[in-house]
Amino acid sequence: MALGTGNGRTARYAQIAEVLARHGLGHLLNATGLGRWTPSALLPELVAAKAAGPEHVRRALEELGPTFMKLGQILSTRPDLVPEAYQAELAKLQDAALPVPSDEIRAVIREELGDADDVFAAFEDDPIASASIGQVHGARLRDGTRVVVKVRKPGAVDRVREDLEILRNLASHALRHWAPAEEYNVEGLVEQFGRTILAELDYLQEGRNAERFAANFVDDKRIRIPRVFWETTTSRVLTLERVEGLKINDVGALDEAGFDRRTLAVNAASALAQMVFKDGFFHADPHPGNMFVQSDGAIALIDFGMVGEVDERLHDQLSRLLIALGRKDSRRLARTLADMSQARHDVDLSALADDVADFIALYDRANLQDIDMARLAQQLLAVVRTHRLQMPGEVAVISKMIVMAEGLGRVLDPEFRLNAALRPYVMDMFLERHSPQALVETLREAGLGAMDLVEDLPHLVDGLVRIVDSGGVEVRLRASELEPLLARAERIGDRVVAGVIAAAFIRGVGELVSLDRERSGWRAPFMRVGLTALGGLSGYLAWSAASRRRRDR
Repeated sequence: MALGTGNGRTARYAQIAEVLARHGLGHLLNATGLGRWTPSALLPELVAAKAAGPEHVRRALEELGPTFMKLGQILSTRPDLVPEAYQAELAKLQDAALPVPSDEIRAVIREELGDADDVFAAFEDDPIASASIGQVHGARLRDGTRVVVKVRKPGAVDRVREDLEILRNLASHALRHWAPAEEYNVEGLVEQFGRTILAELDYLQEGRNAERFAANFVDDKRIRIPRVFWETTTSRVLTLERVEGLKINDVGALDEAGFDRRTLAVNAASALAQMVFKDGFFHADPHPGNMFVQSDGAIALIDFGMVGEVDERLHDQLSRLLIALGRKDSRRLARTLADMSQARHDVDLSALADDVADFIALYDRANLQDIDMARLAQQLLAVVRTHRLQMPGEVAVISKMIVMAEGLGRVLDPEFRLNAALRPYVMDMFLERHSPQALVETLREAGLGAMDLVEDLPHLVDGLVRIVDSGGVEVRLRASELEPLLARAERIGDRVVAGVIAAAFIRGVGELVSLDRERSGWRAPFMRVGLTALGGLSGYLAWSAASRRRRDR
């Protein structure tokens, strides 16, 4: 594949090569195929250059513009891929840029909605904020409502699409010439990044995200989501209710206004926990700059371009991960991490379990209330990096959210413990996983599997006969001989299904007792249901076994 076509594209490849070389990232040039574009004047420096530190990586991405800055921001949320020092440095990337003239912004509004002075009762030409892709202006609707108007800068999409095409080409070259590129599925990472940044360019999608968050928190007075005004919103222009308030990490201003910082810390952490563990739809960039405390103490969230979702499979994996952590079960934790990994290499489960056991030993005697959840997440993901596992992007972002939530909580309240805020949501997730409905679904799946086995048994026997016949051994089965075999298989299938459900109840009750003794007494509803079901299933298994013995006699 050619690395570049056209003078503009060629110049961009050369610019990328020059910036990487100048910041000590020469080892990437051959890996990505950029070596041919490197200015000859820089070649002697590359030979003598040492590997670049985190600061040079950040500065290189800043020089390369919005697409690469956004890539750095996303990598800062991937502790499974990026060491802690680089995460901290990349997190400093601020998407700020010089504003474009107001007449260019007005031209975009005119193309999308009509003249700004006709659409709005008032429109402020001086921007509130300017990023590389969009620019935010204050305005007022005809009914007097104060709003902010987010306008996509002219040419932003073209620049991003060109850079994404270049990144795809570089990833493809790296996949053929650099072993780590295949290990970490670099092509897949670039595709995922492309979907994320292109979604962020679509303001209609951001508006839909905002409304989904608003629906999830509609009955929660502690959290406020700005209203979307769809009459003045398109894919290039987004009009939102204007949010006023104090930045949530401005401790001095919060104290002066008389806010209870401890309550704010709990409310912010609870909101993030609800997004992940209950709603399955979360804000992927919940840094303090996107959270404001309003006059009544409610926390207003803004900027809904980057979001994440927890599907059913990931929900189940997170549940198993947290249960294994709670029980300090290194082997189960290792298996869960391996199942979650998207890396393209075999995982040494034994070695992974040993490293996980060492990790658990660090907290073996610690009081749960005293554990630093952010530090725990960082250390667990260090084990993940050591074994070159690659977590789903959502897991990496969730771990970053945990770090942010604990850090913000400690700023607001030095005695804040994230565990207390997470515990109710984790327990609800556990109970949901072991609810009667979930167990019925397990029964249904196990029953279908057993039925499939019974239905396939004649075909399997027939295939076995053909294989044996081809080897010169003659095997004959009469129908009268096959029927007892099928009947016995059906009885075995029934007992297997019952055993599966019994095991699920035993496991669920045992794990509930180990995780939360307060909610798992002998009189608790879950315990009563579990013990009753276990008694019934045990009776069935005993009756089935006795019946079989009588028939055999």
